[in-house]
Amino acid sequence: MIFEKVLIPTDFSDSAKKVIECIGDIPGVKEIVIANALARDPLARIWDPVAEAKETEEKLRAEAGKVPKGIKVNVKVVSALEGDTASIIQQVADEEKASLVVMGARGRSRIISALLGSVSKDVLRYGNSHVLIMRYKALEGGEMGKFCERVLSKVLIPTDFSGTSEYAVSYLTSQTEINEVVLISIVSKGETDAQLESNLTEARKKMDALAGTLDKRGMKATYRIEMGNPVEKILEVAKKEEVSLIAMSAQGAKAMKEHHIGSTAYDVANNSDRPVLILRPSKMAMG
Repeated sequence: MIFEKVLIPTDFSDSAKKVIECIGDIPGVKEIVIANALARDPLARIWDPVAEAKETEEKLRAEAGKVPKGIKVNVKVVSALEGDTASIIQQVADEEKASLVVMGARGRSRIISALLGSVSKDVLRYGNSHVLIMRYKALEGGEMGKFCERVLSKVLIPTDFSGTSEYAVSYLTSQTEINEVVLISIVSKGETDAQLESNLTEARKKMDALAGTLDKRGMKATYRIEMGNPVEKILEVAKKEEVSLIAMSAQGAKAMKEHHIGSTAYDVANNSDRPVLILRPSKMAMG
């Protein structure tokens, strides 16, 4: 099973509700925790946190009723300071030992764009759990359900052949729930034509070997070698190949060790028009 216990943070926005409704369509899920970070409304003159927590828990239980039978569901209300929602989400994920955090791309904001909401951004930047971002744009087009039902049907996996990205490829391609993978490597540097050609040749050799290994294991796999900006090429190929999910390591060769997420992974998650799974290297060994 790829992810058995999942945390779904919710602010009761349409995007968050859709994630809850479709979570049962994601293969391998056995248990979910639906959580809300409760904070005082700065405009409220009177605030009764006990009463609001009780009311919020009732709303969470109503949302839990939308989860398909057979999946264990718990709800959790946690107090949060202003601007502290992302750290609360990570705290709950750690306490519950959730193997994945699943979020809608946007919260209550009425602004619709290609970019993520602030909480999703902060979870990506500062969290240490695997994160699946379900696109708000998909919800706008009425296609959130389609992505849920086939989220693991065709997965695009970028690699720069660094240790962390190779670990992500190995981790993902070991999951029997994934039907097909498209591997992509982007050659973005080469001071001379000869060096560029050498880099392309080396990438092809590595991809041939990887695709051959996957073929022997019975997994349908193809690969693409591209030149240019990594983020642009990943998003471009995702669209051309009509993949159901982009899945990649949070860190590649250029990401510093102290960073929770590298710029390429962050920008892909921030601008993708389809679901993106970000894997944390420190968590892949334990699933």
